[in-house]
Amino acid sequence: MTATRVRISGFTLIEVLLTLAVAGTLAAIAVPLAGSTVDEIRTAAAARHLASRVAAARIDAVRRAATVALKFEEDGADYRVTSHLDLNGNGVRTAEIRQGVDATLTAAERLRDNYPGAVFGLLAGIPDLDGGQGNADGVRVGSSNILSLSPNGSSTSGTLYVHGRRSQYAIRVFGATGRTRVFQYDTGANRWTSR
Repeated sequence: MTATRVRISGFTLIEVLLTLAVAGTLAAIAVPLAGSTVDEIRTAAAARHLASRVAAARIDAVRRAATVALKFEEDGADYRVTSHLDLNGNGVRTAEIRQGVDATLTAAERLRDNYPGAVFGLLAGIPDLDGGQGNADGVRVGSSNILSLSPNGSSTSGTLYVHGRRSQYAIRVFGATGRTRVFQYDTGANRWTSR
């Protein structure tokens, strides 16, 4: 009778531990990168959403032949955004919104409702588009925080700043044309770049 040897294949404990160590290291590198990428995508989407809201309000004002405005109301550390229509020809005013003279077109919307982690404001240490420092407010469209868009296509000029955990964006509204331009702050080059 001859003895046959049966060969059992498998992994040694050392091979399994080495594989787990490599997988753990790769996961430790990938998780923060994925979180940073998700933050960047959400913040960029929030900035583009705001730019499209301004563009839609501009088109609505031209179509209706009346002033349409976006009102930014403070909501804790963030803002709620609503759209309003001027019904009496003197522009959209806060008092007339409260009295019902100027119609409310849309319900209040907060960025964080659709883009978790994205809020209005400037991150610490980042200058505004004009090079200023120290003002972290994300809504700069005048003292009443109303961005008005006229039937002739013009608008209030100003800038809206949106940030995530690390990403910073700005939406510049040009008054003469009512058009918008989106900028991103490049922390490596320490400057704003057009998107």
